[in-house]
Amino acid sequence: MELRDIEIFLALAEELHFGRTAERLRVTPSRVSHAIKKAERRIGGPLFERTSRTVRLTRLGERLRDDLLPAHLQIQQAVDRAVAEARGITGTLRVGYTTPWCADLAYRAAAVFRDRYADAAVRIQETRFDDLFGPLRRGELDLQLGELPLRVPGVTDGPVLLSEPRALMVPADHPLARREQVSLEDLAEAPLIRPGGKDLPKFLVDLHLPTHTPMGRPVPAGPVYEFWSEVPALVAAGLGATIVATRASRYHDRPGIAFVPFKDGPTLDYGVVWPGTGQSPSATAFVDLLVDHAGEE
Repeated sequence: MELRDIEIFLALAEELHFGRTAERLRVTPSRVSHAIKKAERRIGGPLFERTSRTVRLTRLGERLRDDLLPAHLQIQQAVDRAVAEARGITGTLRVGYTTPWCADLAYRAAAVFRDRYADAAVRIQETRFDDLFGPLRRGELDLQLGELPLRVPGVTDGPVLLSEPRALMVPADHPLARREQVSLEDLAEAPLIRPGGKDLPKFLVDLHLPTHTPMGRPVPAGPVYEFWSEVPALVAAGLGATIVATRASRYHDRPGIAFVPFKDGPTLDYGVVWPGTGQSPSATAFVDLLVDHAGEE
């Protein structure tokens, strides 16, 4: 069997679906079917049981899968090590993040990165809002995951990885907490808690934490924070509200707060940024993994 046919067989053994296998490997379903038929002719027996609705491995197919997997993994690792050495993917890649869902994405990509590039490592750390771009500018980080767009000097915007609907994090006893949805006009009814970092892009803050509603009503100013961990406590204490991604309810829910989705306004977009001086080969490879894993969300 040729290496590509082995890859097709192992992918189909995992997916058990010709269409998904073709999409995963970026080939046509007929190419998948042809490779399997060729393998079955070579081996002399059926590897899959096919019906109009299901695809299953035969006992022969299961044995072949179990025998091929370790060898295929070894081949992949050997190729990845050669690629890493040729591209200079070595050393420690330093990655920052601003939200826990960006951290989750970074850690998933890092697990694959470490397996793929044995001579490279990844160090992941949270970025403080009071010095948001300082680590990138000072060369302390190679990449950062957080809110986009930025368009700030010395920092280059990369691809958007996640686009999230927005919600209002509000005290549980506030009248807005009883709503099924809120609008941007409702921001006039609750003080907005704001980040205090001087390094934050003004247009990004104005976009997501406006000082006036679309009809011109002033939005009351709430407390200022430096660390995100302060925000849920401030909201639970009834000192204000803030705008968050809807998935924040899965990470920051606690007694005393409620999350109410917005029916209007822009999404919260999260992506990757890097120093304006450019990317290293390691950073480029890691960004590719981030894009792949973001597509699985």
